[in-house]
Amino acid sequence: MFDPTDLYRLSGDVPELTDPVLLYHFEGFVDAGGAGRLAIGHLLAELEHRVVATFDVDRLLDYRSRRPLMTFDTDRWVDCEAPELAVHLAQDAGGTQFLLMSGPEPDREWELFTEAIGALATRLNVGKLVTVHGIPMAAPHTRPLGVTAHGTRRDLIAGPGSPFGRIQVPGSAAALIELRLGARGHDALGYAVHVPHYLAQAEYPRAAVTALEAVTRSTGLMFPLEDLRDAAEKTTAEIEEQIVASAELSTAIQGLEQQYDAFTAGSERENLMAESAPMPTGDELAAQFERFLAERDESDS
Repeated sequence: MFDPTDLYRLSGDVPELTDPVLLYHFEGFVDAGGAGRLAIGHLLAELEHRVVATFDVDRLLDYRSRRPLMTFDTDRWVDCEAPELAVHLAQDAGGTQFLLMSGPEPDREWELFTEAIGALATRLNVGKLVTVHGIPMAAPHTRPLGVTAHGTRRDLIAGPGSPFGRIQVPGSAAALIELRLGARGHDALGYAVHVPHYLAQAEYPRAAVTALEAVTRSTGLMFPLEDLRDAAEKTTAEIEEQIVASAELSTAIQGLEQQYDAFTAGSERENLMAESAPMPTGDELAAQFERFLAERDESDS
């Protein structure tokens, strides 16, 4: 039998914590708009933190599927950007301690990794595990971003229910943690932010703001969001500039707005992904944005 605690190493000065929240996101799974990555990255940039645990990435990652960057200088190798999967101890804006786990999603040993997270959560007296990410949806950026909440107990989830019924999707390490640890009595929940499908491949700070606001509502943690909100406003302004300059984009967005408004008004469609009329796909809309930007760059040169 393998010991799951062999997968991680604690720092020598881990304090005794009282029911901290463990907020986590792994890079590599679906994260439309970079919602989870931007949210966690923003917190690590804004809040004081220190590493309290690191995982053995040599066991968990397949380097051939995502090769680390190495630096070659003239006639020798001088650096390697080794990946890190770590747990950080941080304080929110009100001084409350919580934990942040980030890094690449493991490629292997998911079940053992999940057991290791459970052991670590017990060791650090974690009260609640929370994950965030983005999913692409056929919704316009001009309307409020939806959020699908999920958890190990229904009373952990506030707000309206999910627009989805019973579905099967490709698994993720984050989802497996919620599933397995929930079965063992841990409180775990997550938020999937509905990102406009034509912005899924871009960085969309508004999705990160929405994700962190959802975390605040469920945990009481307070985050400094001013810079992230400024970035979201700037991105929205750039998108609007592109749309105003393109009749094709304007027409496509108007169609999405009509579909969204019909749904929220009580349409008989099952969810936001159902369509009663032909609509541009996310790839088509994204291609239109890219074409517009290329044309604008050529005209400016």
